[in-house]
Amino acid sequence: MFTLDYIRILLGDFFFMKTPFEILITALSAALLCTGAQADTGKLLLTGGVSTIEGAAGGGLSPWAVIGSNATEGETGGSAYLTNVGTRDYGLNVYGAALGIDDRFELSIAQQDLNTRGTGSALGLPGLHLKQTIVGAKVRLLGDAVLDSDSFMPQVAAGVQFKQLGSTGLDATLDALGAKRSGADVYLSATKLLLRQSLLLSGTVRATKANQNGLLGFGATLGGNEGGYRLQPELSVAYLLGKSVAVGAEYRVMRNRLENAGRAAGLGSGLRASDWKDVFIAWAPSKHFSLTLAYVDLGVIVPATTASRKQTGYYLSAQASF
Repeated sequence: MFTLDYIRILLGDFFFMKTPFEILITALSAALLCTGAQADTGKLLLTGGVSTIEGAAGGGLSPWAVIGSNATEGETGGSAYLTNVGTRDYGLNVYGAALGIDDRFELSIAQQDLNTRGTGSALGLPGLHLKQTIVGAKVRLLGDAVLDSDSFMPQVAAGVQFKQLGSTGLDATLDALGAKRSGADVYLSATKLLLRQSLLLSGTVRATKANQNGLLGFGATLGGNEGGYRLQPELSVAYLLGKSVAVGAEYRVMRNRLENAGRAAGLGSGLRASDWKDVFIAWAPSKHFSLTLAYVDLGVIVPATTASRKQTGYYLSAQASF
């Protein structure tokens, strides 16, 4: 029988793997080993959230204070997911995995691959893909979303996400703008589940230097911009239509750090950013599988090459959890 201590030993080298693939396989292996000893994990459907595009449990765009997987106190569980996002000018594929330990700790890994399509061609870089690896950790600080559902106490969690943007033909442009290719986000989330009202409310405050979630680097000092952290609020609401279906919406503020740097580089407002938002429906036919479909509005992304078109489209994600 595999115990929590054994899993913690497996996780000892989690952050020292050479590649995202090795980290992903380690996370999945550890979670699968847990399944043999703790197959009957007991969270209510959808109360562990779904996997975000950054790997943490929450909605599609924003982390919540919940701990991912089906594991409750004294259990260890895991999840793995695939996500595809398509907008008018871009395509994003994400895959990842997460471990939930004792319903208190969460470790996650995500690999993002943004297909720039026509934008890359307009920049003289046809076939340009921006790839980012995100390793995250989250800890529940206060409250229990389910047990405290009849009180005013929310579940509160703190998290960190270490992000590394892969090297591409865009490196020289990012260097000229004063943007780095790695950074770390720190966030605090509070999530309130109102079971009697079938309602979930969640708010997150994120300290970040990331441009477009990090896919366009971190910070931008050109033009006298400050390179420090900025706070970004994120809001989520979900309504449970039944035990297995939830509908909701998210709003994630995106700081417009790159625009001034772009102006200093002679690009006008060509690097302007907008807030992200979505409307989603999540379906969990069983406690081991869920599907999420959303309409997303990511605003403008590098409008200099997209005629300032809003990046609206679909979000589709499949998650297996235990």
